[in-house]
Amino acid sequence: MNNVIEQMVSRYEIRNTNDRVNALREVIQEIILTGLSRGGFFNKAVLYGSTASRMFYKLDRFTDDLDFVLITRDSAFDLSKYFDYIERELNVYGINLLIVLNGNSYIFRFITDDDILNNIEIRFRVDIKSSYGATYDYMYKLLPSYHDVGLYDKESLFAININLILCNNRGRDLLDYIFFLANNVSVNMELVRNKLIDSNYIDVDSNFDIDVLRELLISKFKEIDYKNAKEDVLPFIRNIDGLDMWSKEFFINITSMLKGN
Repeated sequence: MNNVIEQMVSRYEIRNTNDRVNALREVIQEIILTGLSRGGFFNKAVLYGSTASRMFYKLDRFTDDLDFVLITRDSAFDLSKYFDYIERELNVYGINLLIVLNGNSYIFRFITDDDILNNIEIRFRVDIKSSYGATYDYMYKLLPSYHDVGLYDKESLFAININLILCNNRGRDLLDYIFFLANNVSVNMELVRNKLIDSNYIDVDSNFDIDVLRELLISKFKEIDYKNAKEDVLPFIRNIDGLDMWSKEFFINITSMLKGN
């Protein structure tokens, strides 16, 4: 394994194989972002979703994907032109890239001298529709080498998180929800409304404000299977003690803390 990768992995506490899988995946995610930065990708698109929250805002869980969204809607956007930059960056560290198209996503697989890394996959997706109402940050990383990354700010990431909660049944989204509330983040109300309209969760003419959003979430929290939700999040976290609290009563109660901007 390349020395720089081992140096980056050494920042993590590795207790078992799952810890090493999560650490290696995150290091590879950072290398991919470096390649994209070199190719000027962040002039066109920004990172969003849980990986942005993890890498730049200290979300305490690992992720297995890289989700991006165009800054401006562009049906002619050609993602493949950036793959060469990613491949070249990975090659510097002795990693070859295998790209598999899977629906509207790409699956990145890796060929190296490390058996664990060879079994890691990263889902890579770009939403070409853009999202009205989103606001952005541009931040810098020093490893594996200097690069910048465009990403949603915390308020916009919270909006995406709430849309995912209402439209899916994943424990990892619930964990992210707790993270945003615990860090006193307001939700970008314009963005969450537009995302819920795009998801056909609400109508364009529906009344919508923070009270309506709280009620939508409360209704959702009443129907979630919390046993399945806990199982979903287990591979991505180390401290499982807080999961004992998960219940409809818990999530309904903390939703009183939700605020918009």
